[in-house]
Amino acid sequence: MEYLTVSALTKYLKRKFDVDPYLEKVFLTGEISNFRLRPNHQYFNIKDDQAKISAVMFKNAFRKLNFQPEEGMKVMVVGRISIYETTGNYQIYIDQMQPDGIGALYQAYEQLKKKLENEGLFHLPKKTLPKFPKRIAVLTSPSGAVIRDIITTTKRRYPIVQIVLFPTVVQGEKAADDVVRNIQRVEKEENFDAVIIGRGGGSIEDLWPFNEERVARAIVACNIPVISSVGHETDTTIADLVADVRAATPTAAAELAVPVLTEEIMRIEEKQARLQQAYTRQIQRKQERFERVQNSYIFRQPERLYEAQSIKLDQLNQRMNQTLQRIVYEKQRVYTQIESRLYQSVPTTQVKEKTQEVQYLQEQLKNQVQQIMGKKRQSFEQMVQALDLLSPLKVMGRGYSYTTKQEKVVKSVQELAENDTLQVHYQDGQVQTKVMQIKEDEDGRGNI
Repeated sequence: MEYLTVSALTKYLKRKFDVDPYLEKVFLTGEISNFRLRPNHQYFNIKDDQAKISAVMFKNAFRKLNFQPEEGMKVMVVGRISIYETTGNYQIYIDQMQPDGIGALYQAYEQLKKKLENEGLFHLPKKTLPKFPKRIAVLTSPSGAVIRDIITTTKRRYPIVQIVLFPTVVQGEKAADDVVRNIQRVEKEENFDAVIIGRGGGSIEDLWPFNEERVARAIVACNIPVISSVGHETDTTIADLVADVRAATPTAAAELAVPVLTEEIMRIEEKQARLQQAYTRQIQRKQERFERVQNSYIFRQPERLYEAQSIKLDQLNQRMNQTLQRIVYEKQRVYTQIESRLYQSVPTTQVKEKTQEVQYLQEQLKNQVQQIMGKKRQSFEQMVQALDLLSPLKVMGRGYSYTTKQEKVVKSVQELAENDTLQVHYQDGQVQTKVMQIKEDEDGRGNI
């Protein structure tokens, strides 16, 4: 009996799975479980009420999806069944996947719509279309009915506007990039007043380029007002939601973009007539007012204009003269009083009195200084005499001296020893001596 290794058994089973024609392409439906978006390959489960299977979707296949898989989403997948040798688990390698019960494109549309709405792109302030545009850029197919409808409508309504066609692919894989590129081209030229993006009706697949995120963001970033006319009136694309204005048809887009020239001319003529009438009424009122003023007494008898002012001027002159006389009289009275007080107090007398007072104060100050100096000098001499009485030099002058040993004063013979060298200090000098013998007295005093 030969025993197999686990690796050998797993390889055998994997071989069985790989060569089985029924497992080479399996159509499976179920619910996504344990899904977490990863940067490269995606690993999750497909399950129903009774079982589950591991699923792998490689990066290239996952990149082709038009929708974002979510936890709990019901999907239909196409792939092959095989065994992962390392763990021995069988799993499905998915090549295609779409939502079950709802189209993949519609699912992608709803997801992008929700994402952009959460970012607030649908609620941004809309740019106002110019009332009288000069140049309008049209992004559409050059061979479709859209451009013909737009040109026909603008020529009929507003023939002075210039329509510039930017040939654009409006269907297929290259359409979204072409729309974005042409929007950027229009912005670079910087001489357009509005942009019309349009195409005819079709299925959601045909209109899908206008549901691409990059197209929506290009429209939002455009500095020129954008009119979106994509599909029929019942079709609503992401481009319609982010555009500044949505038109149901290309003809409606042209009507929104330009006014009716004849109507505008009629409005101008009507305003011109109203302006002329208003101007005429103003002239009439001014003429009537001029005639009234011309017939006024002011021009017939101009002297009456300043009669009252002349009388008022005389009254003011009279009041001014009276006020001046009163002021002069008051000032004269004050001057007389001041002059009288000045005569009563002659400055020369006051100066003489103050001079004598200053001389007296100077003499007093001099005497006080001399007395203070005498007292200070007497006190100083007394202190010098007292200090002289306490001076050691004064005592030594009477025959006294003091002895030091190593610069310290000797106060007792007990501090000395034989052969010590001493310094004897006198009033007029010093003597160095040596201790030969020490004798102590009976009372404790000693002699050297």
